[in-house]
Amino acid sequence: MGITGIKSGYLLGSQKTEKASSKKDWQLSDSLQEKIIAYAKEDAAQNVYMGDKFLALRKNEVAKVAPDRTALMAKVNHVMAEADMKTIREADERWLSMMFGEPYQAKFQSKGKGSAVHVYDKNGDEILTYTAGVGWHEKESKAETEVHSALKAAYYDAFHAARKEINSGTAVKMEAQGSFDVRA
Repeated sequence: MGITGIKSGYLLGSQKTEKASSKKDWQLSDSLQEKIIAYAKEDAAQNVYMGDKFLALRKNEVAKVAPDRTALMAKVNHVMAEADMKTIREADERWLSMMFGEPYQAKFQSKGKGSAVHVYDKNGDEILTYTAGVGWHEKESKAETEVHSALKAAYYDAFHAARKEINSGTAVKMEAQGSFDVRA
């Protein structure tokens, strides 16, 4: 099953990021599926689940739907260099959202244990949190989770099919040698 409808473009303020220039939706294409199957077969032959090639592929594909967190953190770090948490606390949500730019929203939390700035993507998913004294904490968006899930599911199916093929080949080979009865 392919995942569609996940936007890969994000705008940051009035500037387009590199991701915004490609306005394609992410999907599990046939060629991507073929790569996953090839990597799963290689890994199954080496008895390794989710080898380096697949992990690199997954990271690259998830990056296509991920917001530009580095740019968002740089904006807050820039403001933090000029202001302090007190100044940010006094800012309203509209000012914070303008600071991050479309389509992001930000909220300041000053209740409970300390203060924090929470940054949300256009879908309302919290993607970043800044807490004084702790720093940044990245959170996975729903779009990133969907891509991870689609890729892992495709890999899982391909890996298990490859292992089944390898195991049945081994069983037949052993049975032909007369040293082991698989049906026992």
